[in-house]
Amino acid sequence: MAEVGEIIEGCRLPVLRRNQDNEDEWPLAEILSVKDISGRKLFYVHYIDFNKRLDEWVTHERLDLKKIQFPKKEAKTPTKNGLPGSRPGSPEREVKRKVEVVSPATPVPSETAPASVFPQNGSARRAVAAQPGRKRKSNCLGTDEELTTLPVLYLCEFCLKYGRSLKCLQRHLTKCDLRHPPGNEIYRKGTISFFEIDGRKNKSYSQNLCLLAKCFLDHKTLYYDTDPFLFYVMTEYDCKGFHIVGYFSKEKESTEDYNVACILTLPPYQRRGYGKLLIEFSYELSKVEGKTGTPEKPLSDLGLLSYRSYWSQTILEILMGLKSESGERPQITINEISEITSIKKEDVISTLQYLNLINYYKGQYILTLSEDIVDGHERAMLKRLLRIDSKCLHFTPKDWSKRGKW
Repeated sequence: MAEVGEIIEGCRLPVLRRNQDNEDEWPLAEILSVKDISGRKLFYVHYIDFNKRLDEWVTHERLDLKKIQFPKKEAKTPTKNGLPGSRPGSPEREVKRKVEVVSPATPVPSETAPASVFPQNGSARRAVAAQPGRKRKSNCLGTDEELTTLPVLYLCEFCLKYGRSLKCLQRHLTKCDLRHPPGNEIYRKGTISFFEIDGRKNKSYSQNLCLLAKCFLDHKTLYYDTDPFLFYVMTEYDCKGFHIVGYFSKEKESTEDYNVACILTLPPYQRRGYGKLLIEFSYELSKVEGKTGTPEKPLSDLGLLSYRSYWSQTILEILMGLKSESGERPQITINEISEITSIKKEDVISTLQYLNLINYYKGQYILTLSEDIVDGHERAMLKRLLRIDSKCLHFTPKDWSKRGKW
């Protein structure tokens, strides 16, 4: 059996994890990085044939060293200049290399393209704690070189500035007067509020929000330039202030009718209907703007599931609300569904096909709702307690094309 000290990057072995049914399993995983914190070795693993977002740091107790497979020595491959190159480096070395490239001593913003803040591979991960708050948010954060060795980053949940230690955070909290996101509150119903934040007017907050999103979205690309974006932050209010629940961003001007660029519900608030509420709010804004919208593609697997669920429920709600006239079948066109819901026509069609509602009958296409579809929809709507109330929205769309450079 191999010793812990023999484990290197590229090794493959079974790793203990809990599945969705809360049962132990030992899937095969690859060691992507090894680090030592206070004399304790940690191993960053990717589970083979699993989604990359499940990658995590584990201790040696979760490794099955009896079945370890050591990497084979590979011949050096030619590089672009024709010289032999070595195998890809470890994630943390890759992070270091990329940070040196994108973060020179005196950063000069590009006039043609935004510069990446963090490496986009999401390989360095960090725990993040938000205080003062009621819940501890813990997951991963792609960071620059000097922060990659910290086990925890401390985050002010109101201005989203992060620090290395609890003392740094406590010192910051004595100076931070914010108790809600900057920008305009454009929606409030009960304890739920939405704030509209201009990425140009509130640069620091917007950039910190993007960094926070990188904690939980492995595929997210980060930019210094937040000027072209608007951010809509959903909060939950209590006596301590407006606590961030999630957000979505959108381009001020989109040539492809995107009404969402990035969307996130923070982990402590997931599986409570907030994700669907964010999506519904994005389409409510599109209705006020008089446009149809669609999320930026490609969607992640979880993003597609969330949107497909929202599209299905919204379209079925329209179809089941149709009333027949003179005993005839009710009629509606795909364009009409799109106009009523602000869901782009292509998304309406793909959803109808996904639900298998489109049928060809006597020379024309018809939509048929089976009892299973109707029953399933009614059950789903009973669970959907959070809805956007359009009467509580105070939003005036802006024509950004007439505003020069935003």
